[in-house]
Amino acid sequence: MFTDKQLKNILDKAKILPAKEFDKLMEEAAVSGKKVESYLYEKKIITPSSLYENAANYFKVPFINLKDQIIRKDILMSIPEPISATHKLIAFAADNKELKIAALDPEDLEIFEFIKKKTKLKPKIYLTSPEGIEEGLKQYHKSLKAEFKDLTGESKIEPTDDKNLKKLAEDMPIVRIVDTLLEYAIFEGASDIHIEPEEKDIIVRYRIDGVLHNVMVLPKNVQSGIIARIKILSNLKVDEHRLPQDGRFKISSKDYKISFRVSIIPTFDGEKIVMRLLNEKAQVLSLEQLGLQPSSLEVLKRNISKPHGMILVTGPTGSGKTTTLYTVLNILNTPEVNILTVEDPIEYRMPRVNQSQINPKIGYTFAAGLRAFLRQDPDIIMVGEIRDQETAEIAIHAAMTGHLVLSTLHTNDAVTTLPRLSDMGIPSFLIASTTNVIVAQRLVRKICPNCIQSYKLDAQTVNELNKQLNIENILQILQKERAIADAKTDLQSLLFYRGKGCKQCNNSGYKGRIGIYETLEITEEIYDLILKKAGNNELKKQADAQGMLAIIEDGFIKAKNGITTIEEVMRVTKE
Repeated sequence: MFTDKQLKNILDKAKILPAKEFDKLMEEAAVSGKKVESYLYEKKIITPSSLYENAANYFKVPFINLKDQIIRKDILMSIPEPISATHKLIAFAADNKELKIAALDPEDLEIFEFIKKKTKLKPKIYLTSPEGIEEGLKQYHKSLKAEFKDLTGESKIEPTDDKNLKKLAEDMPIVRIVDTLLEYAIFEGASDIHIEPEEKDIIVRYRIDGVLHNVMVLPKNVQSGIIARIKILSNLKVDEHRLPQDGRFKISSKDYKISFRVSIIPTFDGEKIVMRLLNEKAQVLSLEQLGLQPSSLEVLKRNISKPHGMILVTGPTGSGKTTTLYTVLNILNTPEVNILTVEDPIEYRMPRVNQSQINPKIGYTFAAGLRAFLRQDPDIIMVGEIRDQETAEIAIHAAMTGHLVLSTLHTNDAVTTLPRLSDMGIPSFLIASTTNVIVAQRLVRKICPNCIQSYKLDAQTVNELNKQLNIENILQILQKERAIADAKTDLQSLLFYRGKGCKQCNNSGYKGRIGIYETLEITEEIYDLILKKAGNNELKKQADAQGMLAIIEDGFIKAKNGITTIEEVMRVTKE
């Protein structure tokens, strides 16, 4: 947030980095295309909190840490949220004469003058860190419980017939309850919203980082209004209560563009709604950011550069398969190729990729889409999922006739994908000759960086792990991947990590998710085994012999490196 000149002076005055050293590091940062401030953090020359505390001395203003500050709503609101977000400043305390403002730029005099005129109070400026500003901005979103207490208190309507429903859906308290539910889900980074009617109330849950959390219990009297409101947003039949319905709608602002996929089913106590949130502005990641180990990365890169064949990604629902496929598509997406995708639903929008949404109601299935694609002169085809024999046959036919086919399957690991294709009636020689690589994956929650701490496993946990896993083999893998120095180390003496739980991660100890993978390359040996219709055990033996990291082994490497926890790896890998 500082200019290079300011940064140089701050570090020089604090005797952290002499001016000559700074100039040298500035050149290095420029060569690697990084901002000098980020480069200093990366090199561990200074931490963000230390930099901003020293900057406060340099600017001769006090430093304030907003991390655990609860700001009174009236003080916070004295500066409107758009101004706070744009100018990176937060009002955090006030009296009759003075308004205390935490800012990133204490020299932004114009905005301080504007605030003085608006509030009729004299601004007293404090310096804070970018994290402090983020924390302050979060407080504009009032606590969910307080918000709903106000809203549900207003809604007294209890409709008795369907004619009333449309009118009720436009009722202001109902509109605000639904808007608040959606806004908080976006703000919390939820992937799904569950609205579940019970006998006496309604439970609202969000799925955050793959785990459902209770968010709110709403009174029963708002049930009809909420359901009617969501049906109207999704263009569904308001008066249909006995049949399942599916719909969709979008919400856009300058910060986000979210598509909501809505599913409504009748239950004993009313209609249950599940909304899947798809961020249309989501950035496509690189293969490195997905969390692939160097050996798996090399295998995948080698196979996506082949002109034809099949790349299969497998795993249960919600394990990030589509994200992996889109990451691969992003690499392959050049002006020289024609890429077609058939999906259900289209989760990411990608320029120059021709994306087609299936519609089984009118007979437009994966198989029908694939068949049509072959007349569209494609180079690369992505099929959302191989669900049946017909889709599998057309996909394999496309891979044989010079196309690169990317798809997903629901299997537990990479090796069982081969017998699964056989079960679909695909001849072994076709599976062997068309499949290039199979990636199996799961998503694990990442340890919250703000409250990470190290610990050693207790004897009971080690015993439990010994019963479930081949620990000797895992220790050898950890040594091979340089996560530990010696494979003869006792598991109990190793340091592992977990999150203590803090405000930033809602006391869960986790923030964000990353993939754990196994990547099976179809080598000559595997090819021969497929032709012989070898069983899972033989295939697994050969996969291990050619150095394939199993999902659980990748998980243990990430747990040892402080990215996730052993508990999380065990949770997602248990069969």
